Amino acid sequence: MSLYRFQKKISDFGLLSRLKADLLIKQGRVKFNYRQAIPREKLDPPSDYILVDEKDLPKKLNHKVFLLNKPYEVISSCQDNHGRQTILSLIPSDLRHGMHYIGRLDFDGRGAIILINNGDVTLRLTHPKYSHSKTSLIWVSGQPSQSILDNWRRGILLDGKMTMPARIEVLDRVNCITLLKVILKEGRKRQILRIATLIGHPAKDLQRPSISNIKSNGLQEEEWRELKKEEWISIIN
Repeated sequence: MSLYRFQKKISDFGLLSRLKADLLIKQGRVKFNYRQAIPREKLDPPSDYILVDEKDLPKKLNHKVFLLNKPYEVISSCQDNHGRQTILSLIPSDLRHGMHYIGRLDFDGRGAIILINNGDVTLRLTHPKYSHSKTSLIWVSGQPSQSILDNWRRGILLDGKMTMPARIEVLDRVNCITLLKVILKEGRKRQILRIATLIGHPAKDLQRPSISNIKSNGLQEEEWRELKKEEWISIIN
């Protein structure tokens, strides 16, 4: 008999990561055969029933990974209590079940975001130990000096902690603005925008053309496409 832990089963069906599944169990939101689930308890998938927030866990889920080109003024969230447009609303309703996003962009940012329903793949794409890079193109005011950019490359003190080294390249200078290519292997909240302000060159525009080696080439804003398995498998191995 093949036995699975609750955490793995829930994440395999793309509902959330194993860590979050463990938290749900501890919060009493998961039931096993209609009784309260116990952390690290094992189950037999063909015969046992799991309820998450009083809803049946689906027996099968077709793992899907989408690449979305997020436009301005769309929330990087699967739902919004204020009625604002979300990234999930940009894909057909019949494809939204179990989907969550990777690569949050701010309300005023645009570019590549991954939508996925596989918890294990999500962990591999987001955990720092896998060192996946995120590339951003940012127009900043003024013309940052070489010393300022070198400081950013080495790391900037942000919220009392140094940022990880960054790869920064000057792509263009037009009048009083500069286009920078910034590649990071971390993703603190509004990190690039906040650093641009800290160094005295506030951002005018921010776009993310790729996540790891997955590029949004050819996708117009608001458009999406399903990634082939060989595309997303290549960045988790």
